[in-house]
Order: sequence, then structure tokens, then C-alpha cells
Amino acid sequence: MATAIGVAACSRGKKVKFYRTAALVNLLGEAKANGELQRFMKQLSKTDLLICDEWGYVPFEKDGSQLLFQVISECYEKRSVIITTNLEFSKWNGIFYDEKLTSAIIDRLVHHSHLLIFQGQSYRLTHSTMKSQ
Repeated sequence: MATAIGVAACSRGKKVKFYRTAALVNLLGEAKANGELQRFMKQLSKTDLLICDEWGYVPFEKDGSQLLFQVISECYEKRSVIITTNLEFSKWNGIFYDEKLTSAIIDRLVHHSHLLIFQGQSYRLTHSTMKSQ
């Protein structure tokens, strides 16, 4: 669904960036280590839509969490963000390990947002080529 929205935004001339969230955090960490964080953040600021896929599958260390917060904070009220996750908000502290940081991220993401909850079987499982014997 997020990919389809991203493609639709691109077809309307919007600038879209798509990242697996863990990969984005790794890129942020590398940019910081190389003294290029400001340049990387400037590139992100030129997008209309940022898509962070698989949010919460990999917990982040403190530095990674703070860098991701910085991205979300920079996007707040300036550009659209799509987060895909199967974790409810109450479990996000297990990703970021800091209650205040987790609350601040959730606060920025839910303000002016729409929450879409998909229920039922996984699309991938339903369309798997593997069949049980």
C-alpha cells in the first residue's frame, strides 16, 4: 500500500524517498560518522513524501534513535511521512528504548495524521507459491 501511494505521488510530480527504516538509520549513522549528516538531511528535506517501511522490525541504538527522531522532527508539518509497521504504539518503546523520545516521535507522527489499520491475512501469505501438503 505504501509503495502504491509513493508511485502515485511520483506520477503527480512529487519527490518521494522510500527506505527500509533500518537502512535509513544506517545511512544516517554513516553520514554522521563521515561528517555529512547536514548534507544528507538537506537531501531528505527536498522530498515531499518520506516512506519508512518495516518500522520497528529492528531495534535501534540510542544514536540511531536520536537520528531517526531528527528526521521525523524535520518532517513535522513540512512534508508527508508514511510509516509501515505491525507494532502498536505501546510497543514502540522497545524500538527506541527511551520513553521521552518514543513519546516525542509518536506525538509528531500522529498530529495531522491518518491511521490505517489493515486486518486479515497477510498479502504475502495469501499469495505465496508454497502450498501445504
